[in-house]
Amino acid sequence: MTRIGAVFARPGHKALIAYLTVGYPSTQATLELVPAIIESGCDMVELGIPFSDPLADGTTIQRASYLALEQGVTPQLCLEVARQLRQMVSAPIIFMTYYNPVVRYGLSSFCHACSEAGVDGLIVPDLPPEEGSELEGLTRRYKVDLVYLVAPTTTGERLSFIAARSRGFIYLVSLKGVTGAREALPADLERLVGGLRSKTAKPICVGFGISTPEQARRAAGLADGVIVGSRILEIVESSDHPTESAAYFIHQLRDAMDKG
Repeated sequence: MTRIGAVFARPGHKALIAYLTVGYPSTQATLELVPAIIESGCDMVELGIPFSDPLADGTTIQRASYLALEQGVTPQLCLEVARQLRQMVSAPIIFMTYYNPVVRYGLSSFCHACSEAGVDGLIVPDLPPEEGSELEGLTRRYKVDLVYLVAPTTTGERLSFIAARSRGFIYLVSLKGVTGAREALPADLERLVGGLRSKTAKPICVGFGISTPEQARRAAGLADGVIVGSRILEIVESSDHPTESAAYFIHQLRDAMDKG
């Protein structure tokens, strides 16, 4: 069983996945934040590889990516950070990146490097599954789960098509638009999760817009996992003690999800 599969195999447990941009606010901070949030109840960490045109991301992650790029963070450095983290934590590590950096690195070389670094999954939000067969084959060869996204507007046969090809879990985007903390989750979240659930038995994780323990509790009551990113970066940016503050926030999310 893969590390990602083991998380979802725990009876009655809902996965908490936290997003961090590699190199924000510094590479050392990433190396400190990841073990701290896992210790506080995070089941998996999604590491964002900074990119100059992050079309799926809102202002918070865009800013974090820009500042990381200004500090010289590259895909190669992200792989090195993942390699170091693999020696520190046993939880699954997932890369979130865009297709351009992967192509530039070389599809086969990148997948092989991910495997060597101990990366368990890969999310590429601008890769349509209709065009993903080459990367799918390579990720399978190197035992890296390629996770596809499902949008609120995805319907009918395409839902089934994406669900069949996603591995590890399916990333359900809870709202139209880009990432970012929201005051409320969509009123029709139950319908979105239910529609996807009718098409697949694979784990479903809800992301985009989740920023409070109550929102995480609601999403966890419907899906198999919850993904939180922008709010964590906001806490890191605004706190004098970012590691401790982020860890405490993860603890709050975990507690709310467990109490249901």
